[in-house]
Amino acid sequence: MSAAPAQSRVVGEESLGGSASRIDVYSPSMDRVVSNRVLRADGPAPTLYLLTGIGGGLDGISWWDDTDVREFFADKHVNVVMPIGGAYSLYTDWLTDDPAIGRHRWQTYLTEELPAVLDPELGSTGRNAVAGVSMSAGSAIDLAIQAPDRYRAVAAYSGCPWASDAAGVALVSALVLRGGASPANMWGAPGGPVWRAHDAYVNAGALAGKAVYLSSASGTPGPIDRGGASFPPVEAIADACTGAFAGRLAEVGVAAVHVDRPEGAHTWGQFETDLHDSWPHLAGALGV
Repeated sequence: MSAAPAQSRVVGEESLGGSASRIDVYSPSMDRVVSNRVLRADGPAPTLYLLTGIGGGLDGISWWDDTDVREFFADKHVNVVMPIGGAYSLYTDWLTDDPAIGRHRWQTYLTEELPAVLDPELGSTGRNAVAGVSMSAGSAIDLAIQAPDRYRAVAAYSGCPWASDAAGVALVSALVLRGGASPANMWGAPGGPVWRAHDAYVNAGALAGKAVYLSSASGTPGPIDRGGASFPPVEAIADACTGAFAGRLAEVGVAAVHVDRPEGAHTWGQFETDLHDSWPHLAGALGV
């Protein structure tokens, strides 16, 4: 008789002051514990999953470290969950463990394992939104497509929703290769069936009925950057990607808010502003 499959579970929790805590969750699909910074609402509330950039927050660069996320959500009736980890993973399920970055099953973790334990832990209403920035902007769009019943709203700040054409494969591969990993370990042969399954342009219609918020900037530094470390060429690429995806959504009849800022150079000052500006749209979909 085979053993019952392992289930995700909370294995530790530590207060971070006020409504904030670190909740450690065992992921059976990745066979490891993932830490999550959580802002807990007072009473039953929906949940916003807030993903960070290419370093996965392990590099000290994240919503928690670089924005006013705690203060901003202090008077908002929503749980905010910020997973730590997933550097260079694109927050997707990899087909094969990678020698450089290990095992990644982030879609399974984020859409199944984590909600299964946090919904009862937080008293969630079951209404969810997902938002990502830079690397994880495309991830947020993909997760909303792959798990359509999980999220009512999605926001993508300064990233590139993915395509499976040559340009899209090159873009996605460049992100993975920065971590020394192999794109083939992620989704198999470039442009193959798994890549097509994660092609946001092909599957854009799956976002119908959701609140969709897209934002990016020209790459020209300005006051919105607040003097932070900037990456103008990265933002210019993200701006082109975001504009193209907004056009694709319009083609398939999916309503979206598209903010194209004249100034902004891929900085946390810009991303903080994006989070603030997107919140009314996300909140409306979450019913708060």
